[in-house]
Amino acid sequence: MYSAEKTKYAERVQAIIDDSWEEQLLFLKSLGTYKSTLGNEIGVQNFIQKHLEDMDLETTSFDPDPKRLSSYKNFGQPEWSYENRPVVVGEWKTKGSKIGKSLILQGHIDVVSAEPESLWDTDPYNPSIIDNKMYGRGICDMKSGVAAMIYAVKAIQKSGIKLGADVQIQTVTEEECTGNGALALLDKGFVADGALITEPTELRTLKAQVGVLWVRVKVRGAGAHVERAEKAVNAINKASYLIQALDEYREYINNKPKPSYYDFHPHPLNVNVGVIKGGDWPSNVPSECIFEARIGFYPEQVPEVVQREVKEWILNAAEKDEWLKETPPEVEFFGFSAPGFANEGDAELFKSIASAHKFITDKEIETVAFTATTDIRAFEEFGIPSTCYGATGANMHGSNEYIDLDTLKTATKTIATFILDWCKVRETKK
Repeated sequence: MYSAEKTKYAERVQAIIDDSWEEQLLFLKSLGTYKSTLGNEIGVQNFIQKHLEDMDLETTSFDPDPKRLSSYKNFGQPEWSYENRPVVVGEWKTKGSKIGKSLILQGHIDVVSAEPESLWDTDPYNPSIIDNKMYGRGICDMKSGVAAMIYAVKAIQKSGIKLGADVQIQTVTEEECTGNGALALLDKGFVADGALITEPTELRTLKAQVGVLWVRVKVRGAGAHVERAEKAVNAINKASYLIQALDEYREYINNKPKPSYYDFHPHPLNVNVGVIKGGDWPSNVPSECIFEARIGFYPEQVPEVVQREVKEWILNAAEKDEWLKETPPEVEFFGFSAPGFANEGDAELFKSIASAHKFITDKEIETVAFTATTDIRAFEEFGIPSTCYGATGANMHGSNEYIDLDTLKTATKTIATFILDWCKVRETKK
């Protein structure tokens, strides 16, 4: 139960969130107009940084340095430049002695491609509201969470409340491929006593997530004109054989014993071939085919060990094919090399968020074990208690992605109430 004083502060901030709701929706729509795919993040980051400056936050932005980050266990190996691809942080620093706990509110602004855009019912980069849902690429994953955390802080500022500890608003890049954006800010010293990532968790807290790695397989064939196809070896066909082997690997790992927090899920580990490139002419037998896949694994497993297992599985499959045995595929790993994460949820941070959720919704909070990864693993490496909490949406990474706006308002109010409890109230002007 919240005290009368805590209730008074929380209700004051809730009223401001209600009054600012249309402004928050306009801000979210603006975020959604930026096509912030890999390498194209600077526009939305500049927009956010200006917004944080207008909130009188002390802002910092810089491009991550992969060489500096390479020694961390959560580092992902990039194959691209970081020039003009900044991470951004805005600090609301408390004045006076610290009476609460400091907090990081973090969200990623990178999105995956919306292609093929022809499958969308609306323009993915011109967000639309239909039946109290906002549609657009990245609106669910996770620009809605970025809007929620920013407007939670803005509401506290507008209320005249001064917090008892520092708050940081961090917006990061590469959550969708390496996690190096979150790592870069922590490495630079932007740390705190706790962290909340406002991912769309359906108003639940995160207690576990799988690890993720990316693999690239290059298969060679013996090319020729299709007229001589019977004397050639089609690299695409041989790649298909190895893709089938990865399908068998997926079933193998899901049939093994799983951690208790994934008992609810019949198939927690996904293996997905997301990219395939081969051939350049319908009448040519292709000499080379490359495919890239995402592999999931449990929190107890070490990425390097899983990499060895995956490579061995692919090469063992190749040994059973006459051509591939003599011409083995090349197997390499890049991008994600992300360990999993598990937390029983009994820490003070979880209790504070649960109390805030109960205050706003009058319901007990639920927890979830993700079958994907988030940047929460970076905070774990730095010893910072952390979890995810955010609104409800659907179709992440697919067409017609959306966020439910009722739950977004609920999430915004819960986040604000949590901030008041975690950081404590130093004083109020009203």
